[in-house]
Amino acid sequence: MGLLSLAIWTPISFGVVLLALGRDDQARAVRWIALIGALVSLLVTLPLYTRFDVATAAMQFVETSPWIERFNINYHLGIDGISVWFILLTAFINVIVVIAGWEVITSRVNQYMGAFLILSGLMIGVFCALDGMLFYVFFEATLIPMYLIIGVWGGPNKIYAAFKFFLYTLLGSLLMLIALIYLYTTSGGSFDLMTWHKLPLGQTAQTLLFFAFLAAFAVKVPMWPVHTWLPDVHVEAPTGGSAVLAAIMLKLGAYGFLRFSLPITPDAAHEWAGLMIGLSLAAVIYVGLVTMVQKDMKKLVAYSSVAHMGFVTLGFFIFNDLGVAGGIVQMISHGFVSAAMFLGIGVLYDRVHSREISSYGGVVNTMPKFTAFALLFAMANCGLPGTAGFVGEWMVILGAVKVNFWVGLAAASALIFGAAYTLWMVKRVYFGPVANDHVKHLKDINSREFFYLTLLAIAVLYMGVYPKPFTDVMDVSVAQLLAHVAQSKLN
Repeated sequence: MGLLSLAIWTPISFGVVLLALGRDDQARAVRWIALIGALVSLLVTLPLYTRFDVATAAMQFVETSPWIERFNINYHLGIDGISVWFILLTAFINVIVVIAGWEVITSRVNQYMGAFLILSGLMIGVFCALDGMLFYVFFEATLIPMYLIIGVWGGPNKIYAAFKFFLYTLLGSLLMLIALIYLYTTSGGSFDLMTWHKLPLGQTAQTLLFFAFLAAFAVKVPMWPVHTWLPDVHVEAPTGGSAVLAAIMLKLGAYGFLRFSLPITPDAAHEWAGLMIGLSLAAVIYVGLVTMVQKDMKKLVAYSSVAHMGFVTLGFFIFNDLGVAGGIVQMISHGFVSAAMFLGIGVLYDRVHSREISSYGGVVNTMPKFTAFALLFAMANCGLPGTAGFVGEWMVILGAVKVNFWVGLAAASALIFGAAYTLWMVKRVYFGPVANDHVKHLKDINSREFFYLTLLAIAVLYMGVYPKPFTDVMDVSVAQLLAHVAQSKLN
């Protein structure tokens, strides 16, 4: 079995084993099996980075075997500099989520842990798939465990949120399926992604395909104005569900733009770049303003995720190396920072059972260790230099200024909005005198919470101070993608 298959099927196998352990009196064993499964899943992804050849843009660790031969559908896997970091990020966040849910989840522990491990494997499959139908299967299959995570362990309106999440993402993906079938017939019966990248297409066909892919990927990112499902889902999802949704699942849509929209329909991508830039700036500015008035901490961070992902799509559609590389870096850094923000809110929620900002005040007086972590992650969320949150946003702003000064200026305004809503939340939750008895009786983080918050803090600081390992891996692949997108495919 190849390394990519190991990365996909190891967590799924552990997840299936956990589902077979059906009783809550086995919870202790279940937790340890889940942790071992998550750690093994992380370890099998590490060689993908250590053995990765940064000098080539070709697909590496390629695996191919027939799957559904009648329709020429293959189990075809491979990664390049664009996808490798997302596999490691997925496996890393999965370990954090298992540790974070260790004591918090007390019912159906095996199903909770199993769902996350299976979800992790399916998301890695999305980042590895080089067959269009295989990509679609993995892309859609991720909905099932996340739907269950929200619907079973979520808040009071969990069924509504899970249903909304499922419907939004499924409806968008149906248009993508039609696009995949069209490409299959046009290419003479191939689902191979690399074949589609070279396939000549007319302007009308490219435009229709571009918008079909946009329907699927814009909902998943989520781009403005199809972002309305995200805050509801985040508010109702359990802490681990919010962390994985923000850190990884939103990236599946952005990744789709790099694998499908840009290389398959380059002429349409250039033609509609103005629209994409406009929608991205709307996410950055308008959603940034909406974030300022939120009273629920989870909703505030959820809306800030929409604003931060606006930088990603903005970077992709300004078509220069700084923009595209900055967008990818922003995806990785947002994975660390958003997971840390949601897990931090989870720490408070586990103690007070409220996400309302007004329920807190003066937390620093009773939880000084936790407040130190919360402040670091808040600073990263508003793009402080030296943290992961700064690197990608700064690269995208520089790339935007190269294309159009006013676009760059509009994007840079997000740094002001980000600082405003994040610091205002920090001020009201953490500083000042102790606001009530709930805060007065809070206990600081235990060793388990300290451990996983430390891991996230190291990731956030390391990427902020020394982003070179992240950018070196993707440089050649980004350059090849831009060269490909610069060439017309009109037949």
